[in-house]
Amino acid sequence: MSLGIIMLVHTALGRAEQVARHWSKAGCPVVIHVDRNVPKPVYADFVRRLGDVPDLLFSRRHRCEWGTWGLVAASQDASELMLEKFPDVRHVYLASGACLPLRPVEDLIAYLDDRPRTDFIESATTADVPWTVGGLDRERFTLYFPFSWRKHRYLFDKFVDMQRRLGIRRKIPGGVVPHMGSQWWCLTRQTLSAILQDPNRRAHDRYFRQVWIPDESYFQTLARLYSTNIESRSLTLSKFDFQGKPHIFYDDHLQLLRRSDCFVARKIWPYAERLYTHFLSDEIGAENGQEPNPGKIDRIFAKAVERRTRGRSGLYMQSRFPNWGWENGVTAGKYSVFQGFTELFANFEDWLTRATGAQVHGHLFAPGRAEFAGGQTVLNGALSDNAKLRDANPKAFLTNLLWNTRGERQCFQYGPRDTTSINWHMSRDPNAQISVISGAWAVPLFKSNANFADIRAEAALLQKIESRMLDELRSPDTKARIRIWTMAEFIESPMEPLQVIIDEIGQKSLRRLAEAPRLEDLTGFGQFLQNLKNQGMHPYLMGDFPVDPIPPAQNGRPRKPYLVKN
Repeated sequence: MSLGIIMLVHTALGRAEQVARHWSKAGCPVVIHVDRNVPKPVYADFVRRLGDVPDLLFSRRHRCEWGTWGLVAASQDASELMLEKFPDVRHVYLASGACLPLRPVEDLIAYLDDRPRTDFIESATTADVPWTVGGLDRERFTLYFPFSWRKHRYLFDKFVDMQRRLGIRRKIPGGVVPHMGSQWWCLTRQTLSAILQDPNRRAHDRYFRQVWIPDESYFQTLARLYSTNIESRSLTLSKFDFQGKPHIFYDDHLQLLRRSDCFVARKIWPYAERLYTHFLSDEIGAENGQEPNPGKIDRIFAKAVERRTRGRSGLYMQSRFPNWGWENGVTAGKYSVFQGFTELFANFEDWLTRATGAQVHGHLFAPGRAEFAGGQTVLNGALSDNAKLRDANPKAFLTNLLWNTRGERQCFQYGPRDTTSINWHMSRDPNAQISVISGAWAVPLFKSNANFADIRAEAALLQKIESRMLDELRSPDTKARIRIWTMAEFIESPMEPLQVIIDEIGQKSLRRLAEAPRLEDLTGFGQFLQNLKNQGMHPYLMGDFPVDPIPPAQNGRPRKPYLVKN
């Protein structure tokens, strides 16, 4: 009877009954505290069912709510009852109704018998605790917390802000150095009785009643005053996610829990039938003598936290929308964006497909529809070409396209006529290769048969839109691989930049381009730009085009050469 067990039970009373019988079967006296929120008939039935268990008692009930004094009061009353009724108990182990022994209870008793004067309680000063979540570490000991964080969050936050503005600071009792740690401890009779029988207990209790989450600091702080040998760790395996919420163990965690060699684990899902059946059976009766080592599974939990916070590269889904800037890669793979190329070169998309072997789309963000390669109306992952669906969330459209086509390079056309809200998203994407021929949007206008007044108005609008797009692409925050040429600069020597772009895509072995895309007939384009200027619209994004770059043909037939004799 060297080990006594205190169980704080809130829900799943049927599972708590199973675990209590398991502790008692190993010869451990058990004191159970049942949350006062549990209805009286349910509590009475629970007490009746456990009436046949020897050395099992129930302590006075308190209303327990997360982060409040009720959890400490419940632990105090249960501990006093344990120490009073079972004088042979040397260590008292605090557990919850959701805790599950992972090794034979005899292992734990033998382990504590070898360490008769050691207290196992996680206890660290606020300056050394890295796991506090919510911005309150030292302040939880110096401010007042009369409101429930869960039930009255607005009042809680406002009262904290008011105390900060007014400079309110509570006085910490003399000799007390605040410590924090896991609520689940295993203390010796000497240390626990010293805490509960301290002449200053009333002052300590009065102070800690107003501490935020006192169950993680009351025993952790006061144990430092009386213990002669503290091992600052809990014998209960409990893991928390990046938000400070406990991980819940399910049936598929069986091998993981066995590998930890820990004595007890929480928090166990009440419907994990396989876990309860395995660990509460007599089949695990052999001692393994291993030191508890939760570090064996830390790598798996670290990977789980990374997957939860960063996710897979470029994956966005209903269950995980990361905060802005938290993405593990904006998109799932590399892709190429061509702005102005299909306007300047005839059949550019077909040429690019032959040159790279990539999947080349038209204007994916065109006003009418998403122009998928080959005229498809639905692409991988049931991605529709419907413009309304696409424009409801252009970022999701692009990221879904790239996720659903992983392993195949995607290329598409873009321009100022398209949905421009996606431009900034692409510019900050390291996976994007963006190539721009500025001013090439004017070529379709030049070839159109529209009224010149309408052409001038549209040209002014498109130039204004593209200018804003170029400003975004030139921002210091961009991460994409961006190249920008004026139209005049590009057509002067098109093969060199085309070769660089194709080499970067790298779908085929590096070699010189054997075929060049066919340039649209630009005869008269310079005069077209001059006409726009004459109408008061200055088309500056194209670069400097001569009014008539092609030399005029001579009038009449050329003269025949003749020989002059001396």
